[in-house]
Amino acid sequence: MDRPSAFHRGSEIARVWWRVAFSLDVRGLAALRIGLGLVLVADCLLRFRTFSLMFAADGIFPPDVLRSFQGTSAKWSLALLADATWWGGAVLTAEGVAGAWLATGFRSREASVVAWLAAMSVVRRTEPANNAGDSLLLCLLFWSMFLPLGAAWSLAPRSRTRSASAVLSVASAALVLQVAAVYFGAGLAKCNTIWFSGEAVSYALSIHDHGNSLGMLLSRVDWLSRGITWLILASELLGPLALVFVPTATARATVAAAFIFFHLAVWATMWVGLFAPVGIVAWLPMVPAAVWNAVTRPQKESSTPSLGIATSIACAAALMLAFISFVHGKGCLGNSPLPPPLRQMILAAGLEQEWPMFGTIPRQEQWVYGEATLEDGRVVDLLRQGRPLERERPTGGFASLGTHRWHKLFWVLPRNDCRVFAGPTAAALARHWNARHGPGEQVRTLQIRFAMRVESHGQEALQDVLLAAWPPRGDSGHGNLERLLESVSTAPEATAPPRR
Repeated sequence: MDRPSAFHRGSEIARVWWRVAFSLDVRGLAALRIGLGLVLVADCLLRFRTFSLMFAADGIFPPDVLRSFQGTSAKWSLALLADATWWGGAVLTAEGVAGAWLATGFRSREASVVAWLAAMSVVRRTEPANNAGDSLLLCLLFWSMFLPLGAAWSLAPRSRTRSASAVLSVASAALVLQVAAVYFGAGLAKCNTIWFSGEAVSYALSIHDHGNSLGMLLSRVDWLSRGITWLILASELLGPLALVFVPTATARATVAAAFIFFHLAVWATMWVGLFAPVGIVAWLPMVPAAVWNAVTRPQKESSTPSLGIATSIACAAALMLAFISFVHGKGCLGNSPLPPPLRQMILAAGLEQEWPMFGTIPRQEQWVYGEATLEDGRVVDLLRQGRPLERERPTGGFASLGTHRWHKLFWVLPRNDCRVFAGPTAAALARHWNARHGPGEQVRTLQIRFAMRVESHGQEALQDVLLAAWPPRGDSGHGNLERLLESVSTAPEATAPPRR
């Protein structure tokens, strides 16, 4: 009997690897579906707290300014089809309704499509206030449209798909590779001096970066923060490789548990918005069948039918776009410009693969404050619900701004491309405050300032930059002299750091 050729042996090994690496248990997909649905509902409710500021036509993100900022029609949003505030509310409500529908599992394919459309529209409507959690959410929703999310734990009628225990398709491979890309890309971005030195986490956990009070406490324990720094770097580089290339049940369970614990720790110590809960949800499908069998009723092994030729081709094409985006993404494998048609398709699908999360952490502290002078003469911080103004290192740092959306907005507002939102932000905040306070507490003037304390060669330097002023300074100069005289009369003592 002839021995199989090297080609046939290699083909068999590849088939086994494909089946083990990219087969996903339907209970993990059901957990993904429920988790995504709950995240969408929570996101909708949280966004309504600042709805009049972030979705109104005269709010922080005026539609015309936002469209110009985005610079391409490929960044579509149903919320930008009309400028009326009620329309933005309808689209945001649709996100919450789609999330609740998705969580039930009834007609999961249609639910995932509606959820993706609604979430994409909401995220694009508030783009400067988004972070990596929003991007990952959109990617997960995109691949979910190709997966049988209702095959378990759903209200869907019993079908052949629901009787299956595992899914193996181009879409299941895309989901695994998507999760791996997020962390591997972040790990590559961290291969720099600040991470190798072990100092990165201590800076990131500062309340004047992304940390909360617990994170700030941990950042002061030098040996612990250094150990965590190197552990995160090693995990983000090796964990995704183990997920794809060592797909045993033990290895996959270990990697999934480690990253779920990582996100729980991030949630407890940092101010990063949706990233922590979305990250936890992303790892649930990676949990192997053996673990699900231990916590739920075991299922007889079987696979779902394929996607079909046309759907498989469409999913494979999208996977290729995602791969190209990853290779060319900032902070990953290169910064080469993409041909415009490719870039337009990637943006239209929401498959941007730029994941340099915390890749560069400068040795500095930064904070923002809104110095408002009221009609009764008081000077308060309008960004912190009118509490007494602290010009240097406000108590609570960025976490005291109220929501992570504010944190992210004021984090990027000093950038040249984002400064177009500074004026609308100041005007919207003043208008919002005045609508809720009496005549004696009306805002007379407002200055939004961004400050940084930078460490260099053992010395510190303070930079304090004016981002926006309200009322706005006129082209004729009217009001500028009065504003200057007022700022001099209310300036801090001479011992305070100078402003720029």
